[in-house]
Amino acid sequence: MSGFDEAFHRLRAILIAASDGLERVVDSESELSLNTPHRMKNGQPLWFGGVRIGKAYVSYHLMPVYVNPALLEDISDGLRRRMQGKSCFNFARVDETLFEELAGLTRAGRADFAERGYLEAD
Repeated sequence: MSGFDEAFHRLRAILIAASDGLERVVDSESELSLNTPHRMKNGQPLWFGGVRIGKAYVSYHLMPVYVNPALLEDISDGLRRRMQGKSCFNFARVDETLFEELAGLTRAGRADFAERGYLEAD
């Protein structure tokens, strides 16, 4: 298994652990995408996040941090260095410490979305 594949499967597992009540829009060997049941003003579902294997890295997207940037206030410098844009984290290989932190951030994001009424409360 390549470093990208291993990173993808580990990041996918983080999202799957937070996926109760979310719709799996895409679930393949290289991508997972999850929507909330919440409909935005344009009628489209609110995206929760996803993970995808790209050419140079594995991208982990987490929309709750875009909606509520305060969730990012206490992240480590190491995780912050992995950010691209406002809600994307890129990895080329497994990083146990950062993956554990990202799992906690994902749980916090899920709780924030539930509090905002975008998900059913856990």
